[in-house]
Amino acid sequence: MQERNIYYFCKNQLWQMNKTIEFFKQQIGKEIKQSPSPAGMWLKPVLLNVEEGYLKAEFTVRPEMTNPAGMLHGGMITLIADEIIGASIATLELPYFFPSVNLYTDFLNSVKLGEKITAEAQVIRKGKNIINAECKIYNSENKLIAKSQSNNIKANNKK
Repeated sequence: MQERNIYYFCKNQLWQMNKTIEFFKQQIGKEIKQSPSPAGMWLKPVLLNVEEGYLKAEFTVRPEMTNPAGMLHGGMITLIADEIIGASIATLELPYFFPSVNLYTDFLNSVKLGEKITAEAQVIRKGKNIINAECKIYNSENKLIAKSQSNNIKANNKK
């Protein structure tokens, strides 16, 4: 794959576009099929929007994502939040990996098999060693079904 650099002008200065955001923007409206996270690909997200420190994706609740009551499993909701938060952090293009040290999720409403949900995550605070981010998940009627908050710590190894 040939690597391209995208540049833009801002206040008479030349800036290079963030390659992660450039890649994600090419995927908008499509199911994400390339990811360093096998779990993230298993979720089959469809990317809706991306900016630096922000990502929005849509998911369809499949049978293997449900609990015995036929509702989206709480663990799946948390997995979606963790994956989307991680992707929003990736848009910062930092040289280090920032794994979650905690992830708190409030489950506010249920979602049935076959429904589509939208998850949007954003970085709230980027510190030198800790990044705080949040994710909100909505059903197709834009009703909040869950919200998560995560702290992610700079790992010792570079990407």
